[in-house]
Amino acid sequence: MRCLFESRWIGICLIIFGFCFDFTTAQVDTLSAIVVKPEPKPVKNTFESIWLIDAQTVMVPIKGTFEADFQHRFAPWNNGYDDFYGIFGSSNIRIGVDYVPVDRLLVGLGFTKFNNLWDAYGKYAILRQMKNGGSPVSLDYYVNAAVDTRREDEDLKFEEGTDRWSFFHQLMVARKISDKFSLQLSGNISWFNRKDVYDDNGEYLGIDQNQHFSASALARYKFSNTLGVIVEYDQPITSDEELLDPEPNLSFGLELVTSSHAFQLFIGNFQSLVPQYNHTYNQNSFGDNEILIGFNITRLWNF
Repeated sequence: MRCLFESRWIGICLIIFGFCFDFTTAQVDTLSAIVVKPEPKPVKNTFESIWLIDAQTVMVPIKGTFEADFQHRFAPWNNGYDDFYGIFGSSNIRIGVDYVPVDRLLVGLGFTKFNNLWDAYGKYAILRQMKNGGSPVSLDYYVNAAVDTRREDEDLKFEEGTDRWSFFHQLMVARKISDKFSLQLSGNISWFNRKDVYDDNGEYLGIDQNQHFSASALARYKFSNTLGVIVEYDQPITSDEELLDPEPNLSFGLELVTSSHAFQLFIGNFQSLVPQYNHTYNQNSFGDNEILIGFNITRLWNF
């Protein structure tokens, strides 16, 4: 009897021990799953700058960032040695400043040599690409408003002050596909309150339709932490314009970056520097060797 009693107690103890062990193991596995699973975090540096050649990227710096931009486009090089391949031809320059007042929002102001254009713009990061879950892409909305401030005595056709205004809307989708390669696609709408058209000799042709649709693609491949190759392509979509059909743009070059600077040197056929003018009025054809050299310089300060 005694042996039977002891055997029963041993069996009961083993059952209790086994239950407790399974319960403890389940708790440890559950806690491990909770602790080990990383939280989603934004992907860093999809691009190295808010600019890639002539286009905005999905990048919005951190809150309190101030940026200065200097953009320069030489003349097309198809005149050859006569103007030293565009270096001494009619160049275009834009000087701009940007600021991030709140998280995800960038605002900016700039002045461009051609047409004495003042432009103001905003960009908002609607979605950010995340790692360890969350959104697989970044999504930004960009809007630009520009005003032509040339004097009235320059043979202009403006009848109202509002005729001087133009606008640009862009929805950008981007993904950092790997540590080295990033890609961005966008749909664009350009709008001119009055779209006057002139031929290559400056002769006035008339007024064209107000809106123009286009699409853009940007890509960057990094060779190292500081050096990469950059490419931009812009394709007109609107094809039924009465007076002016713009040429597509192809640009490519190199980008050199530090923690607070970005320098981009490239060739392409956009020259206007303000997006709605580039997408609507561009008559430089890459295929006809109407190609120009350009560069961008940006400088960041964090306050």
